[in-house]
Amino acid sequence: MSDFKNQEAVDVHHDERYEKARDDKAANSESTAHLHTNQDSTWQPLQMDSPTEYKLYKARFVGCVALCFLNAMGGMNWLWFSAIALETSTAFDISVNKVNWLSDCVNLIYLPVSFLIPWAARRIGLRKSYILAAACLIVGSWLRYAGTSKSLPPGGAYALLLLGQLVAGFSQPWYQVLAPAYSQAWFGLKSRTTATMIISLSNPIGSALAQLLSSIFDTPRSSILVLGIITTVIAPCALLIQDRPPTPPTYAGSQDVPPIMVTVRSALGFPLPDEVEKAMTLRQRIDFWILTIGFGIIVGIISAFSILIAQVYSPYGYDANASGLVGAALFIAGLVGAVSISPLFDRVFTNHLAWSLRLVLPIVAGAWIGLIWAISSHGLGPSYGVLCVAGFSSFMLLPVTLELACEVTGSAETSAASLWFSANVFTVLFVLVADSLRAGPDASPPGNLRKVLIMFAIMSAVVSASMIGLEGRQSRRRLDEDRARDNRETI
Repeated sequence: MSDFKNQEAVDVHHDERYEKARDDKAANSESTAHLHTNQDSTWQPLQMDSPTEYKLYKARFVGCVALCFLNAMGGMNWLWFSAIALETSTAFDISVNKVNWLSDCVNLIYLPVSFLIPWAARRIGLRKSYILAAACLIVGSWLRYAGTSKSLPPGGAYALLLLGQLVAGFSQPWYQVLAPAYSQAWFGLKSRTTATMIISLSNPIGSALAQLLSSIFDTPRSSILVLGIITTVIAPCALLIQDRPPTPPTYAGSQDVPPIMVTVRSALGFPLPDEVEKAMTLRQRIDFWILTIGFGIIVGIISAFSILIAQVYSPYGYDANASGLVGAALFIAGLVGAVSISPLFDRVFTNHLAWSLRLVLPIVAGAWIGLIWAISSHGLGPSYGVLCVAGFSSFMLLPVTLELACEVTGSAETSAASLWFSANVFTVLFVLVADSLRAGPDASPPGNLRKVLIMFAIMSAVVSASMIGLEGRQSRRRLDEDRARDNRETI
C-alpha cells in the first residue's frame, strides 16, 4: 500500500512541477540565474525564479568540431581491426576470436566507465573530462604499437595490443556519454538535437574510416603505426573545448545536473523522500526502459555487425577490402541520413520525436531481415542496398533517442550513460553469441554467420514492436519553450 502512495506522490509532484516553473515569473520579478557544480552529498536543484537572458556563444562551434574529431578517433581506434581480422590473426599468430576481443574489450571497459563519467564530470567539469580521455587515447595508441615488435612472442604481443585497446577504449565513452550534456550546456532549442547528432555521429564516421584505412596498408603492423600517428595529432583538440558558457543558452542548460544515484533511484522507482518532487513518474520510467533497451539492441546490432564484418563476408569469397567497403557504406549512409534529417527534428518535428521512432524502426527491421538473403546473393549490390537503408534509418534516430531519454530523466549525462551502457552490453553479447552460432565446416558455405543475421533481424523486429508502448512526453522542451517565450515578453 505504501508503494501506491509513493507513486501517487510522485505523479502529483510531476504534474505540479511544470505549473510551478511557469508561475515563477509572476512570483518573483527580480532574480538572477547562476551556474554551479554541487559538491555536497545532498543534491538541491538550481533555482531560477524569473526569466533571464539566454545567450549563445561562437565558442560552442569550436568545441563541437573538436569533440567531433576526438569522437571520430575513438571510433577509429575501436574498430581498426574489424576489417583486417583475418590478416591480424595471421600476422600475430593468434586466433580470430582473440582478434574479435581487440574490439570487444573496448565495449567491455565501456560498461563501468560509462557510469563513472556523470560522477566525474560533476567534479572536474566537461573540459578536464575530455582532456583526460584524449590523454588515454595517446597512451593507448603507443602501447598498442609497442605490441607490433617482431621480437615479442605471440602472447606478449597480444597482451600489449589488448592493453593498448583497453587504455584507448577508456576514452570512447567520455565523448559519447557527454555529447548530450555538451549540447545542453552550449546550444539553443533550435540546434540542440542537431549538435547532439553531429557529435554522436562522428564516432561512426571514425569507425567507417577505420574500415577503409586499415585495409589499405601492406601489413597490420604498419597500419597500427599510422593509427598511432593520427591519434597523437588529433588528440590535442581537447584543449580547445571550454567547460560551460558564462550565460546559459536555455533554461535546461542553466540547471544543475543531479547526481547519478538520484537519477538511478528515480529510474528504479525508489527515490528518497527529498527526491520525490524531481522523481520520474511510472510512465516516464516505462519510457526510459523502452528507450534504453531498444537503443542498446539497435546500436548493438550495428556494432556487432561491424566487428564481425570480415567474418560475415569471407565465407562468400570476399576479401578485407570488400568487407571494409560494405562496412563503410553502412556508416556513410547513416551519416547522410542523420545530417539531412536531424535539422528537421530541431525545427519541424520538434514535438514528435516518439512518433519518429515508431515510424522509422520498422524500416530498420526490414533492412536487417533483407540482409539475410542479400548477403548470399551474387555480388555485393544487394548488401550495399539493404545496409544503406539500415544505416540511413538507424543513425537518424540516434540523436532522437538520446534527446528523448534526456526528456524523461532530466539528466543528460546519466540518461546517455544508461543508453550507451546498454548498447555496449548488447554488442558484447551479440559478438559472444555469434561464435556459437557460426556454421560448421560442412555448411554451405563453411563457417558462415547466417544464423547471426537471423538473430539480428528478430531482435530489430522486437524493438520496432516495443515502440507501441512509448509515450515520449517532452516536458523539458516544453519548459524551455515557455521560458524563452517569457523572456521575449519581458523584453
